[in-house]
Amino acid sequence: MVSQSHLSNASPCDRAWVEIDLNALAHNIQQLKQLLSPQTELMAVVKADAYGHGAVTVAQTVLQHGVTWLAVATISEGIELRQAGITAPILVLGAVGTQEQVQAIARWKLQPSLSTPKQALVFSKTLEAPLPIHVNIDTGMSRSGVPWQDAVEFVKFVHRLPNLTLASIYSHLAMADCLDPTVTQQQQTWFQWVVQQIQLAGIPLPMLHLANSAATLSNSNLHYDLVRVGLAMYGLYPAEHLKSATVLKPVLQVKARVTQVKTIHSGTGVSYGYQFIAKESMRLAVIGIGYADGVPRNFSNQMSILIRGQQVAQIGAITMDQLMVDATDISDLQEGEIVTLLGQDGERQISADDWAKALGTISWEILCSFSHRLQRVPTS
Repeated sequence: MVSQSHLSNASPCDRAWVEIDLNALAHNIQQLKQLLSPQTELMAVVKADAYGHGAVTVAQTVLQHGVTWLAVATISEGIELRQAGITAPILVLGAVGTQEQVQAIARWKLQPSLSTPKQALVFSKTLEAPLPIHVNIDTGMSRSGVPWQDAVEFVKFVHRLPNLTLASIYSHLAMADCLDPTVTQQQQTWFQWVVQQIQLAGIPLPMLHLANSAATLSNSNLHYDLVRVGLAMYGLYPAEHLKSATVLKPVLQVKARVTQVKTIHSGTGVSYGYQFIAKESMRLAVIGIGYADGVPRNFSNQMSILIRGQQVAQIGAITMDQLMVDATDISDLQEGEIVTLLGQDGERQISADDWAKALGTISWEILCSFSHRLQRVPTS
């Protein structure tokens, strides 16, 4: 019999799914807000389907707990939120600039980021009514944004154009998660210079924002009027040394079911290429999740999962829809039992940070990698 601790809200038809702990999400928002002054607002970054957590559900939850702004990367991500009935202001972080994009932004009441005169002109000429826009300044990320040296003239240009209302000026920090603050301090210096020059030009200052998750956790001097929080909202820390800032809880767990249990004997090869060959008789469990669901194939023979609070090794090549584990030490394991790939089971936990460290990547990529064929199941 499967114990209650291994049951789930997922459909009995699901072989694998992602659980989203809404209580943990609310807890993280409350913890982050405690780091902010009453004048500083919190923007939830829900791009990439809320880092794989489900954008609509995440947005609805965080807006109920004190978040006032949302950020997405694309127009379609913003439209999805609007179609779900979300009315909060939504900043589109990605570059836009065609007439069709301008019309879509205006229709769905989204707020774009601008960084070139060409973009600004297209918006001004296409719009039929004033629209809030945000100026993105490149202070050292060398990604999107108007170079800080040109930012003052660009803001003056935007300020003169009809139908554009300056809602905010912002930049993005490249190394806020590093112990050495040199680069972050230099970026803030350049950001501050732009702000001061805009003031001297007699242009009323809009909202200012600079801080990502790392800056939000590390330095209140970087908070300004608004902070943009992604990873920390989902319960992970951008760097080890930031764990002392506040207590966050991981929001996402990945679960799957045992689809078959069998005994194999010494010398038996497992999965494609026989990357694992049994040295003795063992019990093997087949788990209904694979690389098409977001479990990296190059994690084969390196990862472990949790079954009944015990850590067991994955064996053989991970396949598109399934993977195998050594279940020898799990007595009377039954088909249909639920296992944990990411998350907590009993006293043991496997985190996205654990996967990232083993794979030589970052936790952001791990969270965003899980396929949409895995249902997102809210829990509370």
